[in-house]
Amino acid sequence: MAMAMVLKHILSNRNTFSVPRLVPGFPRFFSKSNQYLVKVGIPEFLNGVGRGVETHVPKLEAEIGNFQKLLVTRTLKLKKLGIPCKHRKLILKYTHKYRLGLWRPRAEPVKSS
Repeated sequence: MAMAMVLKHILSNRNTFSVPRLVPGFPRFFSKSNQYLVKVGIPEFLNGVGRGVETHVPKLEAEIGNFQKLLVTRTLKLKKLGIPCKHRKLILKYTHKYRLGLWRPRAEPVKSS
């Protein structure tokens, strides 16, 4: 009986468990500062992925062209371009994360002297 009353009280007073409102200028939950935002092209994207994938920048820029086409490129196209399996997997993994908004390449922070 007491548990039912507590549950009824919680459900009737939803404001007691309010979600924090988004305040302009306040990061949502884990966002870094804006100094890391960068205009993304194929070179910036592949440099952000790292692990040797950046060696394919000239080939991908010549064959694919722009970053939007890279985001929808499939594994067979990358294979025909001669990109090794491990690098194809990394490129496809990070393009998927980028499309979902879970990952962005970071710009190099400006070093102050």
